[in-house]
Amino acid sequence: MNTTAFVALALARPGLVGAVAPSSRRLARAMAAQVGEADALIELGAGTGAVTSALRHAAPTTPLLAVELQANLAAGLQQRFPDVEVACAAAHEVLAQHPQAPADTVLVSSLPFRSLPEPLRSTTLRALLHFIETHPKRRLVQYTYQPRAPFELPAHCPLRWSLREVVWRNLPPAGVWVLRSAAD
Repeated sequence: MNTTAFVALALARPGLVGAVAPSSRRLARAMAAQVGEADALIELGAGTGAVTSALRHAAPTTPLLAVELQANLAAGLQQRFPDVEVACAAAHEVLAQHPQAPADTVLVSSLPFRSLPEPLRSTTLRALLHFIETHPKRRLVQYTYQPRAPFELPAHCPLRWSLREVVWRNLPPAGVWVLRSAAD
């Protein structure tokens, strides 16, 4: 999908897209740099594949599941990345189907948590937090355009956010955050 088609989708469904342009290569590389050694990768909100491409480059042999809710974007991902498993489904559904994913699974997310409509936002957050909390090595790499964590954590949550990088050369600038066990 080209940038023009992406912008059209963003204008038609802003709550689900949450951006006016696909992630820049710089942002995608910054997110991929936070993956480190992982047994598996699950990319949530894979969109046009900017982050997918960076993940494939950074971790070419690590199993990657790209999750995209929009059918036309999912089809484009499958065509562009034949070696990547693509799921056209909501993130919470996919996470519920993979409870036995390896302990060192890294979630890489481009989901627009601050603009997702309710109850999709709450359902997705509950599934995501449960998935990460299940194994202390699991973590989430997420970006946000705001100068704060991508979403608030519930009280007594055993996870903590840390800001890893700000990518100024992205439209708009974005912070790359990692959510992981507070014990790490």
